Amino acid sequence: MLNFKTTISGLLAIVFCNLSIAQTKLIKTNEGFELHRNGASYYVKGVGGEVNFDLMIEIGANSFRTWGIDNAEKILDEAQSRGLTVMLGFWLQHERHGFDYDNAEKVKKQFNHFKAAIDKFKNHPALLMWGIGNELDLEYTNPNVWYAVQDLAKYAHQVDPNHPTSTVTAGLDSSEVSYIKARCPDIDIYCINTYGDIGNVPTNIKKFGWDGAYMITEWGPNGHWESPQTAWKVSIEQSSTEKYDVYLNRFKKYIEPNKNYCLGSYAFLWGAKQEYTETWYGLFSKENLPTEPIDALQEVFTQTPIAKPAAKILNFSIDEKTVIDNIKLKAQEKYKAKVDIQLPKDINENQVKYRWRVLEESSDKKSGGDVEEEATEINGLILKGSKMATIVFRAPQMPGNYRLLVSATCNGKVSYTNLPFQVFQREATDKQVQFIKAKYTDMKDFDHQKSFYD
Repeated sequence: MLNFKTTISGLLAIVFCNLSIAQTKLIKTNEGFELHRNGASYYVKGVGGEVNFDLMIEIGANSFRTWGIDNAEKILDEAQSRGLTVMLGFWLQHERHGFDYDNAEKVKKQFNHFKAAIDKFKNHPALLMWGIGNELDLEYTNPNVWYAVQDLAKYAHQVDPNHPTSTVTAGLDSSEVSYIKARCPDIDIYCINTYGDIGNVPTNIKKFGWDGAYMITEWGPNGHWESPQTAWKVSIEQSSTEKYDVYLNRFKKYIEPNKNYCLGSYAFLWGAKQEYTETWYGLFSKENLPTEPIDALQEVFTQTPIAKPAAKILNFSIDEKTVIDNIKLKAQEKYKAKVDIQLPKDINENQVKYRWRVLEESSDKKSGGDVEEEATEINGLILKGSKMATIVFRAPQMPGNYRLLVSATCNGKVSYTNLPFQVFQREATDKQVQFIKAKYTDMKDFDHQKSFYD
């Protein structure tokens, strides 16, 4: 027979445990759907990435997503301490990386791995929802992957009544909607990673047959695969100011107005990474400084103007030619580059820090966000004005494809842009470029921004 005190203490333990669990419920309304967090409506204003939490809160974000469960306990605890929620992602293996979803033994092993994660984290108070797989449809041929997603979603529902399930596709395609509806009945929320095509999502998701709730779980600038290209087939990246406009307008036009079905979003990427270029998707610089597009997120999340905004990029040229001119330069010749910026209020030119660099075009370009090697920087080419808005630089010696990058930092924020250009070989009749030996006798005085060329 149970001791009375033991029974009471056990019941109290259960009560307090349940109180610590933050319940997320998907609610059907007359207008569509809502997420409810502990009984109150909860609209996700999120970012993708688990860094820089102080700024995350400052810009008005209330949630962030992960792509895997590495350090999940620490990340969830950090979120809880700051009042943030987490879409906890399960990085299911991809067919394009060699995983075989017809191999029952491997599929079972993967299931058990994430089953344990559900058991471990289902009661964490920072957990918002489960993200079961990310872009499993990218370059795939075997739709049995959706059965693997369903197995985990079903198990989550069996043991965890407090958090909805989701899976994430690369863009929106009618065949994936059909597969998920047919093979994943335990998926509650359809999640989409979308960039230039985001404007078509509200119409197409219903057209393709999904009548439930959805979220935009990656969004941002135009993807490199959907951007205009130079004559030599490298993609043209938007400037930070163009990206600012993209984040602002896409949220206002395609995310927020559809909140009856679109339960929120996670902007990409809250961090920095090399993907096609070093700046294409990251909202932070390599040095972990916030970039101009974060201003747009803060504006839409907080509905207030930015007190200390970044500078605006107005124009960028090499010898008065812009990106639409397919710039081709002669090896080792001198050229003038200029960036025109609009300064924020109360900032003068002396308070702007410029940085110029020449990089080889990346030769390690992959798909789906797979890890890439950084592009090689070519030093010693900036001849004059390395800390100004106008420079003189020398084209690289070797023919090939390059980018000229410039950033302007003020108010602690980085604005940036780059110009792709192509270098062609000097002719035998061209005047020889004179090589000047260094005159420096004390190397501590050597200015690495200067060149050995005249």
